[in-house]
Amino acid sequence: MKKSYVANLRYDLPSSIVVFLVAVPLCLGIALASGAPFFSGLIAGIVGGIVIGCFSNSQLSVSGPAAGLTAIVLASILQLGAFEVFLVAVVLAGALQLVLGFLKAGSIANYFPGSVIKGMLTAIGIIIILKQIPHAFGYDKNSEGDLSFFQIDGNNTFTTLLEPLSQIHLGVTVITAIALFILILWEKPFMKKFKLVPGALVAVIAAVLLNEIFKAAIPAMAVAADHLVQVPVADSFSDFLSFFILPDFSKILRADVIMVAITLAAVASIETLLCIEAVDKMDPQRRRTSQNLELKAQGIGNIVSGLLGGLPLTSVIVRSTANVNAGAKTKTSTIAHGFLILICAALIPVLLNKIPLGALAAILLVTGYKLAKVAIFKQMFQNGKYQWAPFMVTVIAIVFTDLLTGVGLGLVAAVIALLYGNLKNSYFFHKENHHQGEVIKIHLSEEVSFLNKASIKLTLDHLPENSTVIIDASKSQYIDFDVLELIKEFKEIKVNQKNITCYLIGFKEVYGIDNTHNVLSEAQTSYPNQILVSPKPAMVTS
Repeated sequence: MKKSYVANLRYDLPSSIVVFLVAVPLCLGIALASGAPFFSGLIAGIVGGIVIGCFSNSQLSVSGPAAGLTAIVLASILQLGAFEVFLVAVVLAGALQLVLGFLKAGSIANYFPGSVIKGMLTAIGIIIILKQIPHAFGYDKNSEGDLSFFQIDGNNTFTTLLEPLSQIHLGVTVITAIALFILILWEKPFMKKFKLVPGALVAVIAAVLLNEIFKAAIPAMAVAADHLVQVPVADSFSDFLSFFILPDFSKILRADVIMVAITLAAVASIETLLCIEAVDKMDPQRRRTSQNLELKAQGIGNIVSGLLGGLPLTSVIVRSTANVNAGAKTKTSTIAHGFLILICAALIPVLLNKIPLGALAAILLVTGYKLAKVAIFKQMFQNGKYQWAPFMVTVIAIVFTDLLTGVGLGLVAAVIALLYGNLKNSYFFHKENHHQGEVIKIHLSEEVSFLNKASIKLTLDHLPENSTVIIDASKSQYIDFDVLELIKEFKEIKVNQKNITCYLIGFKEVYGIDNTHNVLSEAQTSYPNQILVSPKPAMVTS
C-alpha cells in the first residue's frame, strides 16, 4: 500500500489542489449558512481531510462540513443557546457514530438501490449547476454550500436564477467564462502533457491575475470583496489560535444536548453511507469501502472537530466528485487537501482572499455537468422502468426538497416498483396464447416470499378452464408458508371449479404437499402439439 501511495502521488497531489480550491468556499459558506463562526467550517474541512482521511479506508471520498446538516446546525445552535454547547453535541454525536461502527450498523448501506444512488448523484449535479449560475454572473446573495431548494433568504433554487439577470457583473462573468474555457481546454486529448498541472489551478491563477489587471486598468470590472473568497485573517499566531473554540462540557448531561447529538449522529451517518456508496460506484477501480470502518472514522472525526470548535462532518458528494474527476487514485489526495486548508488558512489567507468566486463556480459547473450528463438519463431509461422510475423520483425530489427527503422518496419509489414487479404477471399480456386444454407450466424461482403471493394468486385465478397446469418447485430452496397454503387450496378446491388438471412436482416433504412425479414427460406425451408456457412475474422463471 505504501508503494501504491508513493506511485500515485503524481495523480493525488494535483487532485488535492482541486479539492482544496473547491472545499475552501464551501466550508466557509456552510459555516455562514449554519449560523456558526466563520472559521468553524475550515476546522471541519481540515479535520475531515486529515483525521477522517487517515482512519477511513475509502480511497476517494472527501469529508467535511455538509450542506445537508445546515438547517439542523442552525436550529440546534439557537436551541442550545451557545455554540460552545453545540460543540458538546458534536462530540457526543461522534461517540455515537463510533458505537454504531462497532455495532456494524453500516451494513444498512447494502440496502440502498443503485437507481436511487445514481439519482442522488444526478440530482446533486443538477443542483450544483443551478446554484452556481448566480455566482457565475456575480450575484452572491446565497452562500456557497447551500444545496436545499428553499433558501434562507426566502428564495428558492429557480427564483434565484432570475435575479442575476438584472445584476450581472461584467468582470465576474468574463472571469467565469475564461475559467470555463481553460477547464474545457484542459480536458482535450492534446493537453495531456500538461495534465500534471490541474486545469482548476490554472483557471484560478488566471482568474486572480485577470482580476488584478481589472483593478489596475478597468476598475469598473474589478471584482469586489463580496465576490471573492473570504477566509478570516489573523493578525498574529495567538489571534489565529483564538479561532479554535472549546466545547462547554458542563452542559453534557442536558437532555436537549443529547437529543441534538442523536439527531446529528443519525443524519450524518445516513448521509455518509449514501455518499460512500455513490463514490464507490464512481471509482474507476471499483474498490469497496467498509461501511462500518467508515462510521468509526466519521465518529473519530466528529469528536476531534467538536473538540477543536468545528462543524459536524460527513462524507460529502461535491468534494468527493471533484476528487474523482480530478484523477485521484488514493486517499493521499484527501489527506493532502486537509493540510492545504490548514497551511493556507494559517499562513496565506490574504492570498486565498484574492480568488474570485466566479472561477470556483466554473470548476463546480464542470463538476455538476459530469454528474448530470444526458447520457446518464438515456442509460437509466434503457435499463427499464423499474430502474427509471425510482431514478427520476429521486432526481426530482432532491432538486425540489433536500438530499435526505429526496433519497427517502426515492427509496419509497424503489419499494413500490419492487412490489409492482412482483404483482405484475406477463400471463395477462399473452392471454391470447392461453387456450382451453393447453398445458401451462409455472416454474417457481429459488426464493418464493410472501411478496410473490399476490402474483401467484392472480396467475392461478386466471387459468383457463379445462387446462392442465404443472407447478414446478424443483429449483425452490424456500417457499413462504402463505404461498404453500395458496397452492394447497388451489390443488384441493379451485381445480374442480374450472375442471383444471393440476400436477405438482419438486415440492419437499417438509412442505406437506404430495408431489406427482414424472408428470412433465407425461404431459408432453399427452399433449405433443402443445408448448409448455411459463408465466413470468418477478418470482417465476421459465
